Amino acid sequence: MGGEVVPHEEAGPDDVVLSWEGAPVVAVRLPQLADSLDHILAALERTHGRPLADLDRRAKQEVVRGLEARGAFSVRHGVETVASALGVSRFTVYNYLNRDKAP
Repeated sequence: MGGEVVPHEEAGPDDVVLSWEGAPVVAVRLPQLADSLDHILAALERTHGRPLADLDRRAKQEVVRGLEARGAFSVRHGVETVASALGVSRFTVYNYLNRDKAP
């Protein structure tokens, strides 16, 4: 996901400090969630073996469901970023999201 290892002495408030036998050893600096979304989308393209925009509608819906489960749409401009990667409109992404919530 693009995290980086830093000395525990340089850990910031958002970093995760890892300890061994009670003593801090190293810290992991996680990327901003917006950067993570780009990494996730790139990984999905590698998994599918082609650009996400080339997937059929059903596959795009599955991608959107998986991204929702991972919190992708809590990121500022998440819907726009995903819509662009899928080659669809924001409206279409919202339709995919709402499709599963319909009674």
